[in-house]
Amino acid sequence: MKDQLKILTCGSVDDGKSTLIGHLLYDSKLLYVDQEKTLELDSKIQNNNELDYSLLLDGLDEEREQGITIDVSYRYFNTNKRNFIVLDTPGHEEYTKNMAVGASQADLAILLVDVSKGLLPQTKRHINICSMMGIKDYVVVINKMDLINYNKNKFNDIKKQIKEFFGNFLYSSLKIIPISATKGDNIMHLSKNMTWYKEQPLMPYLETIKITKNEAHNKKFIFPVQRVSRPNQFFRGFQGNVSSGKIKIGDSVFCLPSREEAKVQELYKLDKKVDSISIGQPSTITLDREIDVSRGCVLTNDTNICVTNNINATLLWTDIEEVKINQAYYLVVGTKNTLCYIKKINYKIDINDNSKSDKFNNVYRNDIINCDIEVLEKISVTQFEYNKELGSLILINRLTNSTSCCGIIKRINKSESLFYQSTTITPGDRQKLLYQKPITIWFTGLSCSGKSTIANELDRILNINGYHTMLLDGDNIRFGLNKDLSFSEDDRIENIRRIAEVSKLMNDAGLICITSFISPLEINRSMAKQIIGDNFVLVYINTPIEECIKRDKKGLYKRAYNGEISNFTGVNSPFEIPENPNIILDNKNYIECAEKIYNYILERIEICK
Repeated sequence: MKDQLKILTCGSVDDGKSTLIGHLLYDSKLLYVDQEKTLELDSKIQNNNELDYSLLLDGLDEEREQGITIDVSYRYFNTNKRNFIVLDTPGHEEYTKNMAVGASQADLAILLVDVSKGLLPQTKRHINICSMMGIKDYVVVINKMDLINYNKNKFNDIKKQIKEFFGNFLYSSLKIIPISATKGDNIMHLSKNMTWYKEQPLMPYLETIKITKNEAHNKKFIFPVQRVSRPNQFFRGFQGNVSSGKIKIGDSVFCLPSREEAKVQELYKLDKKVDSISIGQPSTITLDREIDVSRGCVLTNDTNICVTNNINATLLWTDIEEVKINQAYYLVVGTKNTLCYIKKINYKIDINDNSKSDKFNNVYRNDIINCDIEVLEKISVTQFEYNKELGSLILINRLTNSTSCCGIIKRINKSESLFYQSTTITPGDRQKLLYQKPITIWFTGLSCSGKSTIANELDRILNINGYHTMLLDGDNIRFGLNKDLSFSEDDRIENIRRIAEVSKLMNDAGLICITSFISPLEINRSMAKQIIGDNFVLVYINTPIEECIKRDKKGLYKRAYNGEISNFTGVNSPFEIPENPNIILDNKNYIECAEKIYNYILERIEICK
């Protein structure tokens, strides 16, 4: 069976990528008759005396109108020696993210360089992206040799530049070929116009090159769960694609991040029962016992996969909006979608020489950076070199839903010296001692919305009914535990993190914890929920800002509107309405509000005496 080679074509705009692949398809006799006729007709319409081979790949109307490639174009063909998939990508800087999509799927990259222009910044950026995406084999074709009368010296000058630049990267093979994509020189056969070039032309080289692939991750079974199939009460299957390795019926697997173990009971490839499944196959797995598995989990037998909430990553920033530290983004790794924020940018990579600089003002679109990312829950990841699916990521802008960046995981940040110390007396023992189930009632809302008043009344009601509580108020906490924190974005996140950790400790002690904090952003509340867990109850006090201003005895809103106070929530700092609060109250009567909360939580806090 012939092997398959996925080829990426990239380089700067108008270097001839689409023309090259089109000419290759045409000369290989791999076009249907109607495609050839359409090419001839379209070339005449474009007023070209020669065939415009790029029209075979530029299929969008916008591409033909502008004469550039915009999206990734996929072409499938085969020869007697190999099957090929060509991913023709755009060279224009505006569409760099489309090029990165292609690079993430390719085995080998063909980089085009216009001999009359040399190595351009966008070509250097594409080399950086290819290296970042793990491509190790490269073919650099120096195109448009016909425009310089096939000058050998000019070719050698650019060849030297290319080799010097590739010295900044790790690669397995680098082939440099002089061609003319329009004329067909050195594409299928050696050119009579460049008798000084004695090596293989492009197509024979592509048919015979041995690609370097990292096989380390192909030995262990890794199965990111995309969907839980429950067509009836008797069947519970986990569906997805096998990322690496193979598994058979009876083998043991464990689920990440929970690490619960089970044995494979049944295997399905599509709708057919099979004895085993292997890498690349869409499959359904059933287990011999019920364990907690959902979308985003990973079934595996690989102990090298890490469970963490702190990663170091190299990112290609693709968003129009610049990078914002501590802003919430959606993170997608494998089949997992969760919230995260960029904690720290370590350095920016200079595309001209691959150097790293920690001195920069901003990060804009198409910049490449290395950063630390804090995730709001434990996720299953690996380094990119070990497994591409669990080692690559994208960040999505929560407001615009656009892809902010793509990247690879370089390092899993974890402490090697800290270990969780188990205790003899468990949280369950403390619950029984106090005859109550602990929860955290987390109040959120604008300043002066009535959070503290209602929280205080709820605390009173719980106490007169015999429950053990602890009330944590935002202002009070800032007098003590968090007196070192300001109201900057960074410190606000840290403020909420500390309170959530304290609330969890209170719950572990068996106490019902009541917290009253503005916690203005969804990422704040999501982080608190991730820390506290199932004991978290979110109460949103939905008091209009006009009413809050009327109640403001300290005059804080007035000072904020006058510019005397910065970062004041609701005025010059945002408040995001909670997406799924457990309780929403309008605070027309604080006693009634407290009683509603008490009635809501009663079943959750009662314990059989």
